[in-house]
Formats: sequence, C-alpha cells, structure tokens
Amino acid sequence: MIDIKSMSYDELAAFVAELGEKPFRTKQLFEALHSPDHGKRIADFAELTTFSKPLREKCATKSYINSLKIKKKLVSTIDGTVKYLYELSDGNCVETVLMHYKHGASLCVSTQVGCRMGCGFCASTKSGLVRNLTASEILEQVYSSGADFGCRISNIVLMGIGEPLDNFDNVLRFLELISHPQGHNLSLRHVSLSTCGLVDKIDTLADLKLGLTLSVSLHAINDNDRSAIMPVNKRYPIGELLAACKRYFAKTGRRISFEYALIEDVSDGIHRANALAELLCNIPCHVNLIPVNTIPNSVYRRSGGMAIADFQKRLENRGITATVRRELGADIRAACGQLRHDSTL
Repeated sequence: MIDIKSMSYDELAAFVAELGEKPFRTKQLFEALHSPDHGKRIADFAELTTFSKPLREKCATKSYINSLKIKKKLVSTIDGTVKYLYELSDGNCVETVLMHYKHGASLCVSTQVGCRMGCGFCASTKSGLVRNLTASEILEQVYSSGADFGCRISNIVLMGIGEPLDNFDNVLRFLELISHPQGHNLSLRHVSLSTCGLVDKIDTLADLKLGLTLSVSLHAINDNDRSAIMPVNKRYPIGELLAACKRYFAKTGRRISFEYALIEDVSDGIHRANALAELLCNIPCHVNLIPVNTIPNSVYRRSGGMAIADFQKRLENRGITATVRRELGADIRAACGQLRHDSTL
C-alpha cells in the first residue's frame, strides 16, 4: 500500500495516470490531501466527493491516507503553549509543541521516534532511535495541530524529537510538500532546521539553497567538552562543523543560528563566553542561549540566572548577537522528549 500523503506532486501525477485518469485529477487529489483549509482536507477517500465512488474505491485499494491520533494534550495556563503527544499508526508516539508569538503560530515538530545522537542532556535520546518518521507523519503534525487549535501554522521549527538530518530524505520531502503552492504554501524562509552537526548533510542542504534557517546545536567551546556531552562531535569535531557553517552561509546567504545550552560548570562561565565569541567571530550568526532542562537521572543542571545574564552580556560585548530563549510552557514540561519519555515509563 502506498503512503499517498508522502508522494510528491509528480509522483501523484504518475499515480493518477496509472489509474487511467486525466491529469486534472492530480490537482484535485493533491489539494484534497494538503489543503491549508482544514475543512477541505480529507482524512478518508470516502470524503473525496469530486471523485466517483468507483474511483475513490480504486484509490483506497492502492493507497492509504496517514493520520495521527492525539494521545495527550496539555495547555499551559501561563502562556497558552500547547503540547501534543501524537500516537502514530504503529502505536509509537512523538511530541509536537504549538507556541504563540506576535508574528503568529509557531510549531515545533518531531522528525524521528527517538534519536540515536546520544546527547547527554536531552530526554529525546534516552531510549535510542526507534524509527524515522515518514514525510506524511511530519506533515500531519502541522495539519493536525492547526486543525485542532483552529489556526494556520505560520512558522515551523524542526527541533522536536529526533535529528532532522538523520532522516534526510523524508525531511526534504516534507519541506517540498509543506511549501507546495497547491498545498500549505509555506515559505521555507519561515522554517528553521536544527541539527547537532552532521557536516555532510549540512553541505548537501547548502547546495539545495532552500532558504531555510540552519540552527546548529553547539553547546560547548572545545572538542573535549563537546564530545563528552555530544557523541556526534567525535565524528564531526567543532572545526569541521564551523567550516561547514561558513560554507552554508556562503552558498545561501542565510545567517546561522547557534544553539548553546547553559549547563552549570560544563558550558557556562565568562571564560567560556570569551572562547565562544572567539570561535564565532568570523561567522555571520546569532546565538540562542538555552537554560538547559533538568531531566530525570541526569547529572547536568541548568546555570543560574545571573550566570546566564553574564554570559549573554559578555557575548554581546564581544560583538556576538545573543538572546536567551523564552521558556514557554514551563508548567506543562514543553521541552522536547519529556512527555514521550514520561509516557513510556
């Protein structure tokens, strides 16, 4: 059976041709699957009233329409952030977080069930990688969240459970579909992709010149410290990673966003702020400082408020633009991996 919602427009055209139908059916079918209007998007071929009953039945015998089920939904009483735990068709679960800003609704989506990157301070990787998400499963987080909350998703962050560049082909297909003019039609300039630093895939992404923002999880200022908390650094050390970031900017003109988790006595301190400024001084970038989330059985603790403020001030004094990430949904534990981790205990 074909996962029809993961098919590109051209693949869908070939599918329609194999059914013996005329080309105009492709546009009808694509819009029915990907319409930005929640009321017009179908979840079952029986709802496709522009097709005859025999044609709907033919589609159903050859393909299926992927969908997600809301297993749990938490709404913050502090800032309205919504956290979804979605159940997939095989019973696995992923998280999605809907955040509200002045510029619109932003959605943080997952790209894998679990993660194999092994970052020591992250809840998402505690049980390892189960499997990759399909393009339709990533899409459905956008479609289902928008439909449930009754809003259009205007910004997408690929920063939930999983390493997006470790699921490269499905993520690219998701980007192709979410930006298609006959579908959600979201400009990829409103998409941010977060990676722990898979250098080969960063270079491939740069060549594609998609226009999205690359967000790199750095979290340390030297290879010894970074390798201790991020095993990926043993394969792609900081020097190689930063060189790839420079190539990405040179090819795309898009400023890099560096994520830097402030962990007490591990990544904070004025001397580390100075070292970070030295590392990034020749890269057009922005640093997003993250007060690390405390997770069960972790030895890592977040830096104190003054340590965070001093770190930010020192970066800015050295000419590096830096902000401290707003902690949305604190009362519902909105950080990625926490809800899924709790549900599997």
